[in-house]
Amino acid sequence: MKTAVANVQKLSLVQAVTDGLRTMMSEHKEVIVMGEDVGQNGGVFRATEGLIEEFGEQRVIDTPLSESGIIGTGIGLALNGFLPVVEMQFLGFIYPAFEQIMTHATRIRMRTLGKYHVPMVIRAPYGAGIRAPEIHSDSVEALFTHMPGIKVVCPSNPYDAKGLLIASIEDPDPVLFMESMRCYRSTKGGVPSGKYTVDIGKANVLKEGEDITILAWGAMVMLAEKAAEEYKKQDIHCEVIDIRTLYPLDKKTISESVQKTGRVVIVHEAHSTGGVGTDLISLVNDTSFLSLKAPIERVTGFDVPVPFSALEDHYIPTVDRIKKAINKVWTF
Repeated sequence: MKTAVANVQKLSLVQAVTDGLRTMMSEHKEVIVMGEDVGQNGGVFRATEGLIEEFGEQRVIDTPLSESGIIGTGIGLALNGFLPVVEMQFLGFIYPAFEQIMTHATRIRMRTLGKYHVPMVIRAPYGAGIRAPEIHSDSVEALFTHMPGIKVVCPSNPYDAKGLLIASIEDPDPVLFMESMRCYRSTKGGVPSGKYTVDIGKANVLKEGEDITILAWGAMVMLAEKAAEEYKKQDIHCEVIDIRTLYPLDKKTISESVQKTGRVVIVHEAHSTGGVGTDLISLVNDTSFLSLKAPIERVTGFDVPVPFSALEDHYIPTVDRIKKAINKVWTF
């Protein structure tokens, strides 16, 4: 027990990302980190701080301001035996690289009948709540869950961030690794030193309950847990599930929970229309429709661009909005 405790550090989510990169770069010389300002500056959020001093300019590469070029170079490296981890400074900056991802990275395995694949990780800070301008705050995960060939991962805590990042680097296919900026330094958690993995495609039941299922990911997990804790005082027990992987979804964990509770609240900060919440509703209808005791409720961002800072808090789901949704499914 003492040995296990000594090997666990208290890290923030962004520190856990750095630890995961360092762990894999130490073990595999094929791992290369690339992106705008990731070298000398250590990244816009300092996720790559210290790596260039430790591993050198050949493996920690500052690139020009060219998202399409960064992804294209990553694809070429992956096809030639490297394990590139490329950073988009913000998820909203990924749009110029969309063509490279959707028409090349996601299709090369199928296009070559399995002869080639693209083991590349695209790290992308995302989400509102830190008073960044609107394009810097986008949550456009649904653009990527729509396209087969790329996995979409979104940790909410430091332990999962390191374990999922290592699993993503080891994955034989491209992974979009979404990092909530709101979670970067909001809390610290225990992170084992050395290498460990968290399975991609496996959701995590954070709180067990038999009355209502709450599905969330990223920064919304914290809000879901707070709302669930308040209803616990009223003897209403919510099961909070951190989805963790948005594609592929963990259908088994989600459907088993819904079949137990019969009531569902989905929380995400992306726009409502076409969001991942829509797929979750379809999943529940396909697997658990006859178990439902109330219509499914969604708490989401609104169908507008993320507004400037003065109105930002009105856009992001809040604990109060989640509580209203819980009350609605409970009293239906």
